[in-house]
Formats: sequence, structure tokens, C-alpha cells
Amino acid sequence: MIPPLLQCMRTFLHTDGRADVEGEGMTLMNTLIWLSLNVLLFWKSFRLYNQGPQYHYLHQMLGLGLCLSRASASVLNLNCSLILLPMCRTLLAYLRGSQKVASRRTRRLLDKSRTFHITCGVTICIFSGVHAAAHLVNALNFSVNYREDFVELNAAAYRDEDPRILLFTSVPGLTGVCMVLVLFLMVTASTYAMRVSQYDIFWYTHNLFFVFYMLLMLHVSGGLLKYQTNLDTHPPGCINLNRTRNRSIDLPEYLSEHFHESFPGGFSNPDEVTRNTSVKICMEEPRFQANFPQTWLWISGPLCLYCAERLYRCIRSNKPVTITSVISHPSDVMEIRMVKENFKARPGQYIILHCPSVSALENHPFTLTMCPTETKATFGVHLKIVGDWTERFRELLLPSSSQDSEILPFVQTRKYPKLYVDGPFGSPFEESLNYEVSLCVAGGIGVTPFASILNTLLDDWRPYKLRRLHFVWVCRDIRSFRWFADLLCVLHNKFWQENRPDYVNIQLYLSQTDGIQKIIGEKYQALNSRLYIGRPQWKLLFDEIAKFNRGKTVGVFCCGPRSISKTLHKLSNQSNSYGTRFEYNKESFS
Repeated sequence: MIPPLLQCMRTFLHTDGRADVEGEGMTLMNTLIWLSLNVLLFWKSFRLYNQGPQYHYLHQMLGLGLCLSRASASVLNLNCSLILLPMCRTLLAYLRGSQKVASRRTRRLLDKSRTFHITCGVTICIFSGVHAAAHLVNALNFSVNYREDFVELNAAAYRDEDPRILLFTSVPGLTGVCMVLVLFLMVTASTYAMRVSQYDIFWYTHNLFFVFYMLLMLHVSGGLLKYQTNLDTHPPGCINLNRTRNRSIDLPEYLSEHFHESFPGGFSNPDEVTRNTSVKICMEEPRFQANFPQTWLWISGPLCLYCAERLYRCIRSNKPVTITSVISHPSDVMEIRMVKENFKARPGQYIILHCPSVSALENHPFTLTMCPTETKATFGVHLKIVGDWTERFRELLLPSSSQDSEILPFVQTRKYPKLYVDGPFGSPFEESLNYEVSLCVAGGIGVTPFASILNTLLDDWRPYKLRRLHFVWVCRDIRSFRWFADLLCVLHNKFWQENRPDYVNIQLYLSQTDGIQKIIGEKYQALNSRLYIGRPQWKLLFDEIAKFNRGKTVGVFCCGPRSISKTLHKLSNQSNSYGTRFEYNKESFS
């Protein structure tokens, strides 16, 4: 239980181990509830199979392996049901944007859906290992402890039967082996290195969860583990007189052998035993029945909800969008502008693009850099050419002769490949307009979530609560600033003309200086004074914001490298002498 707990607690712990209880209290509370449910289910199931009278004979046969296998199965049932809920993206987006969730803290809790999904996944991996190991011990014990008295209870056909036969010939054993293989593929392909370098492998293997759930339903239908049904007529551990008579066993001798330690003198009749010991006499053989499968009770609801949402998303995205223009930007970045009937989105949300000409099954999430408004229906995304999918996508959208040009909109009519859009889906950056003061930090192409926010402010900033935006953008290449340099200049001029020069505070940081003088010219004079060499002094920036916003709550939003994210998270959770609170938000696609 400790590794998944640590994985989840990374979202709200300082590097020095102190938690911001006020800012992340709800996350902590929900984590403790989840952890308590896991511990309770594990302990309850362990005690039931260890001390429950209906499992007396089964426990004598299997021992500790029975308790561990069933206790871990209870934890797996819980987490296999919960892991699907964070993937209901449409439902989460609805809850966030429908004002059904009025509390900002509760809405921020929805942003932890990906972390919760990963936590449940890690827990499933750990307890799947425990469950599999316990059942390997059970298979061995079935063979070693085979008794002719309980043929109905034993899964083995005879004593010392090869446990591998039980493993590969029974439905639970075979499906269990297949599930372990599927889970291994999903886990290994879900690592950060694999997702970055081979996203297509991650995508294909992750969709094997449908196979995993089908195997899980078959796995619990085997009925190898059975419980005793006639406890009233056959108390566990009692002596069956009919069995001793049918086998021509001398009862006094039988009792004397089995209770020699308590009565070394022997017994003359059964009544003497029952008067002087707690031995119970029964006249009926024990009867056993397979456990009723309960896994489907746990997973059927979330699985049906998820399938219903996927069906809804499939219907919603079955019509291709109309691509209006494709623009090639410096540093291998491409912009796509589209229109789609009845498409609505909020600043900060993201969509999933699917191009069958590139891949029949693979799709990728991209943050909207331009959202449709009441006056224009166009929306767009910026994507960096990294990997096979984006390279093939660029080849279909841009002629090879134009890929080296900096900015080239296609005005002439072109036949673009069919492109389907699924979404939009919720994102933490939707909250950036709901704070009075927000700090938005971008690293490289991580600027895309903030582009739609800046475009929205350019259209009309008055409907929103936001009154001051600190925008920090860190890039290695000076040409990267040209992705949105025009937008920043227009936005800067707009607020100067409206006599609100402090509404947006733009800070651009460049980590490389080669060629800086020849790149920045008259066109971007408004940004020259806001360009700094090196990296931001984050501590000084936080202190400055806290000083001028005493007693307020400042929203901190980050989309960039992990090093920047960890630093901002740590500073957000640190206290200051001005009474200013910083609430940290991190971009993460569900």
C-alpha cells in the first residue's frame, strides 16, 4: 500500500515532506478515504477466510495463500472499478463547466483525475503480484494436501498432481496467466520514457484494458474456491459417525488417536469424549458450493458508464472537421485552423485529433490555442513535429517544399486528409480566468494552453474575474517566440490603448543568446524590453507577486519541464509574510 500512497501524495507534498493542508486538504482527505477503503477491504477479507467457519476446511488445505489471494482480490475489485472513473473525460468536463461544482477546490480536485488513475494502476499492479503469487502457492497446496475425504473441495485430481496442470488447464488459471501478460504489457508501455519515445506503442497496449476486463469476468467464473453450506448440520471440525462406521473404524481407537494429548488414557465410548472435550459429533458430510462471483458487481457500473461515454464520443466525433488553413512555424511547429458545426470550447481545454490516413487507431491530444467565439467559429491547435505520427501528419498537410518556410498560410484550395476531432475536454487551465491574479508559466511548446487564454482576453476580458495576468515564457531558441509573438504584441497594444498596461505582465526568458540581435527587430519592439537572458528567479518572482497581492489567492499554472514544475509547486506551497496564498495547477492530459 505504501508505493501507491507515495505516488498520490507527490501531488501535494513539499520536497521537505511538509504538506500544504489548507491548499491541498481535500486531496489529502480523499487520499485517506481511498487508502482506508483498501485497508478495510483487505483486512475484512483476510479475517473472513482465515477465521470464517464456512472456509474452515479450505483454510486447512490452503493455509495463508487462501487469505492473501482473497484479500488482494478485494483490493483489486475496488481499484479495477475506480480506475475507469477518471477516464470518463466528457463527464469530468461537464462537471467542471456546468457550474454543478461551484467550489473551486472541488473543481481542482477533478484535475487530480490522472494522478488518481495512475495511483489505482500502481495499486492494481502491486496486488496483482500478491494475488498471483498466493494462487501459485494455492495450486501447490491443492496438490500436496489432497484428501479423498474432500474431493469436492479440492481442485486437484489426485495427490501430488503437477501444479502446472492446474494452472494451464483450469479457466481461472489460464485467464490469470493471460491477465498477468496483458498487465505487464500495459505497465511497461506506460512508463514515461516509453510514452515520450514510442507513444503509439503506449496507445495500442493501453487499449488492451478491454481484453483485461473480459478476461477478468471469465477469471472469476471458474469457481475453484468453495465454501461450506451446511454449517448447522456439520459444524467445522466435527466427527462424522457415519463415516467411521462405513469405513469399519473403531471409534474409541479413532478418538484416542486424535485426542491422545488431552486424554492419554484413552476412551471407552463417544459420550465420554463429548462430555470431557469440545469435540462435536455430526451425522452428515460437509457440503460445498462455489463462491458467487462478485467482481462484476464492482466493475459493471463503471465499465458501462465508460462504454456509454465512449459511444457518445464516437457519435460526436464521427463527422470530419473542415481544415481552413495550415501554417508552418519555426522550430518544427505546425498550426492547424479548423471549423466544425456546433463545436464549442472554453479557453484552456484540449481536443483529441484522429487522422485515419496517418493511423487507423492512434490519436493524440492537443491543447486548443484558439477557441471559437460568438463572432468566429474557427478553432486551432499548434503541434510540435516530434515522432512518426506528427511527421506523417505534416507530410499530408504541408507540401515538402514549404516545410522550411517560417510562416506560410495556404490560401489556395487544397484537398486535406480527413481529420476527426474528439472533445473538447477539461483542463486545469480553465481556472486561470477564475482567479483575480494568475501566474502562467510556459516552457517551450508548453505555451499552447495559454495561447487560447490570451486569445480570449484579446476578444473581451471583461466577463472574467481575472484582473492581472503574469505570463512567463521560457524558450531555448529565440525563433520559438515567433509562434505567438504577433499575439503578444497585439495583446500588449490593446491594453495600452485601453489604459490598462498592467493587466498582462509579459516576461520572456531565453537560455541561448546566439543571433539575438539579428532576430529581434522593429516588428517586435513591444517585446524587446520584456526579453531576458537566462532563467527566471522564481523565488524573487513569487515574493514580488505576494507583496503586491497581500491576502489574496493567486492561481499558479505550469505547462513545461518537470524541473520548472517541481520548483513552482514547492514555492506555491511555501508560506510567506504577506498572507498571499498560491494554488498550484499542472497541465496533464487524462
